[in-house]
Amino acid sequence: MKVLLMLLLWAILLVLCWPLALLALILWPAFWLLSIPFRIVGTVMAVFLAFVKAVLFLPARLLGYGANV
Repeated sequence: MKVLLMLLLWAILLVLCWPLALLALILWPAFWLLSIPFRIVGTVMAVFLAFVKAVLFLPARLLGYGANV
């Protein structure tokens, strides 16, 4: 569904301003490649925060808090 929406928006842009649409089509892979390090950092941060949460809640889990939920 997301791909279909993006294709529809690009087609509208192509009708309204075709040079900008072609430029977007050419530059899209470069933007995608530039976003890869940010995705990696986001994943690492999510894993790190999940680890910190698990360490902080470990004493409560050992004492049985939340077992009846």
